[in-house]
Amino acid sequence: MKVAVVRLLLLTLLSLTTISWGFYGHRMINRYAVFSLPPEMIGFYKGHIEFLTQHAVDPDKRRYVSEGEAVKHYIDLDHYGFSKEEVFDSIPKSWRKAVERFTEDTLKTYGILPWNILWVHRRLTEAFVKKDCQRILNLSADLGHYIADAHVPLHTTENYNGQLTGQKGIHGLWESRIPEIEAEEYDLLCGKAEYVNDPLELAWKIIQESHLLVDSVLKLELLCTKELGVTQKYTMEERGNSLSKNYSIKFSKLYSNSMEGMVENRMRQAIGRVADLWFTAWVNAGQPELNELVLGKYEVNDSLESASFLQQIKGRFHSN
Repeated sequence: MKVAVVRLLLLTLLSLTTISWGFYGHRMINRYAVFSLPPEMIGFYKGHIEFLTQHAVDPDKRRYVSEGEAVKHYIDLDHYGFSKEEVFDSIPKSWRKAVERFTEDTLKTYGILPWNILWVHRRLTEAFVKKDCQRILNLSADLGHYIADAHVPLHTTENYNGQLTGQKGIHGLWESRIPEIEAEEYDLLCGKAEYVNDPLELAWKIIQESHLLVDSVLKLELLCTKELGVTQKYTMEERGNSLSKNYSIKFSKLYSNSMEGMVENRMRQAIGRVADLWFTAWVNAGQPELNELVLGKYEVNDSLESASFLQQIKGRFHSN
């Protein structure tokens, strides 16, 4: 059985709230990214902010029903056997050259995240050219998801859930549990979106940043476990009508503090890069007028505290 299939089955066993920034984190990232867009774009994106917020998690939902979706969310760089110093000079950045060196089957087994970001970005550019409102929104939401995934260190390693080092569950701890506890304290408003000359180069830059943090993510969790002890590491929490085991707030905060704001920093960087690549796709498409686009009826469920959340952002963001 291919590694990608095994990985998908393992991830399926996890709670949905512990995958890929958690649903909450992905929605936050797409939502905040809207407010870094220029005046020519922000009206359109604000008008559809609920759609972009709720559909930020569509790629995670598809990974359970769509063959080939799971490998779009990660790249297992350590599989290729290079050191962290060598890997980014050893794996070709272009898809064609990477296929020539490692084969397409190998790449699609161990993850295609940076290339997928490029491909989705190109499709978004095409959607802007065609002024296809629905496709613009769908691809904007998807692109935000994949860019966010690239900012997570554990999306760049075979040890993505600590299963190889006796730290199973660290994936959800880093990208879901900590943001759920601390997000209200985060400063996630970024500056204005900037044009990106080479989206693929940026995708690889993000991957490199994340991969260089993997050792710290793993080692610091072990140190915190040693300091606090296993008995204080977990707690039982009521979720719905049942009790479930989760990382304690005390341990989660200790771990977060030991990483010196890493989770907040990566989330903030993700927000800025999402806005940058939305903006870049629009510029590359010739800067079409967006306010004239019309979208048919659609339904948005499970609103993310829409009214209070939006009012909070408007009160803090002064340039528009």
